[in-house]
Amino acid sequence: MKRILLAATAVVFAVAMKAQTKAPDEIIKVNTEKHDFGKILQGRPVDYYFEITNKTDKPVVVENTWASCGCTTPEKPTEPIAPGATAKLKVQYNAAAMGHFDKQVSIKLAGVDNPKVVGISGDVVAQADYDASVKEQADKAKTEATTTNTNAQQPVKTKTKTSKTKSKSGK
Repeated sequence: MKRILLAATAVVFAVAMKAQTKAPDEIIKVNTEKHDFGKILQGRPVDYYFEITNKTDKPVVVENTWASCGCTTPEKPTEPIAPGATAKLKVQYNAAAMGHFDKQVSIKLAGVDNPKVVGISGDVVAQADYDASVKEQADKAKTEATTTNTNAQQPVKTKTKTSKTKSKSGK
């Protein structure tokens, strides 16, 4: 009886080893592993669209998506992703709680055991902090634009040779 049980167990493990599927990274490519929203306003949900590209020669089906908490809502593509094509995975963060957040979203592909995991992060701030951040970014962009324009408008100094010609006159 022990021999039969041992043989059956060995057969099950052998079949399981052959049935292992590819890793998600061999099947799809995601435009980024993690998106940072930066500072966002409390109470204003934000969205990001991860781009999923099919790297195989067969259609890929996103079977399911889920987030690490209820504050993050992924919306999986409903249609299969054709070979070489790209689909978008919408991820929304509700921005209800103040402070830093770092969330994970899992993407389960049909026929693949392990999900692909991507992430979002950022800082939820109050109105005053958000306004200060927006102003700071605008000032920084203005400074960079001014610096770029100043550099572009500076004249280029070049040395030119002046030649002195002597005229030969009969005198």
